Amino acid sequence: MDRIIEKKTGWRALFTKKALPWWLCAMFVAFMIFMLLRPGHSMLRVDGDSISISEVKSGEFNDYIRLNGTVQPLVTVQISPIEGGVVDAIFIEEGSQVRKGEEILHLSNDNLDLQILNSEAELAEKENILRNTQIQMEQDRLNVKQSKADYQLNVKRLRRTYEQQKALYDENLIAREDYLKAKEDYDLAMDKLQIILDKEVQDSLFRSTQVERMRESLENMQVNMGMIRKRKDNLTIKAPIDGQLGILDAVLGENIGAGTKIGQISDMSSYKIEAQIDEHYIDRVVPGLSATFERQGMTFSASLRKVYPEVRDGKFKADFKFMGDLPENIRNGQTYYLNLQLGSPEKAVLVSKGNFYQHNGGKWIYVLSKDGSRAEKREIRLGRQNPQDYEVLEGLQPGEKVVVSGYENFGDNDVLVLK
Repeated sequence: MDRIIEKKTGWRALFTKKALPWWLCAMFVAFMIFMLLRPGHSMLRVDGDSISISEVKSGEFNDYIRLNGTVQPLVTVQISPIEGGVVDAIFIEEGSQVRKGEEILHLSNDNLDLQILNSEAELAEKENILRNTQIQMEQDRLNVKQSKADYQLNVKRLRRTYEQQKALYDENLIAREDYLKAKEDYDLAMDKLQIILDKEVQDSLFRSTQVERMRESLENMQVNMGMIRKRKDNLTIKAPIDGQLGILDAVLGENIGAGTKIGQISDMSSYKIEAQIDEHYIDRVVPGLSATFERQGMTFSASLRKVYPEVRDGKFKADFKFMGDLPENIRNGQTYYLNLQLGSPEKAVLVSKGNFYQHNGGKWIYVLSKDGSRAEKREIRLGRQNPQDYEVLEGLQPGEKVVVSGYENFGDNDVLVLK
């Protein structure tokens, strides 16, 4: 005989098999509420396939940085005209090989031509003045010489007269007045002769000084004339070195000012590598450091030869010179990827590089639990870095796994629940 089963109602219905799924849902909701509301922790559910996970390891930290370097000629000379003018002839085109002293282009300058003509006229005038002055001085010298000869003859005659009158006066044959007159005439003639002799000496000194000064002035003008004519030669622009004419910014009929950069010539027999380096390394990058790069399946070496002190846009420039063999088919402007060695390899705890560093500067990282179901935020301290790894100073142990992808979408949550 069948037995009628009584249907449970009220609070007894909560303990039936049909109510079990509801109990499970309620427990899950309560757990989630507890996790979200517990003090000091915030959680975020993330897709485990959307994040990058790396294992902390112990290994050798190779202290180097990766640089993009550009091949440049070791010697490049700028072409700038010393004299300005209008381009009236171009002899060599861009990209051509030139020899030292070979003519590249020619300028014309009407003002310089007029200046040369004026200087030549002034020089001719100075030369004419000097010749006339020398002729006049020579005439003055001859006149003084003639006067000296006349005075010397007059002195001789008056001296004879004076001696005769003196002898007659001593014998009381003439009057005293005649004797005194002869003596005074002789003394006057001697004084005039001395004056003319002094004048001859002074005129000689004056003539020598004046002629010397005029000759110096004339020589200076001749030198100036030579310099002006040399300026004329500067209107022809010539190659300062052997090399390749890389740039020539000039067209026929263009007026180019003195000192304007119109081109450059590169010595293609030797090269350097020019690289931009982040200012973060400015205290560690010094001349003499070694670098390597790969090209055509081979490894080549370079050495840091010069560090430029100026920082622009957060970077500073450095030049490297090749050590040993050069790569084949090297060309100006090629890009090489350099590994610049900053220090010797050392044992360290390493974590792979990732975008997490850009978010927090490496101050903390998400560390996975052992079962991999969640990742919690942990403070760390990083040291040096290379293109592959960060050096871990504090906060992580080898074997632990961490999230190294970007944290931009995680907010300030302390825990990530992986699903």
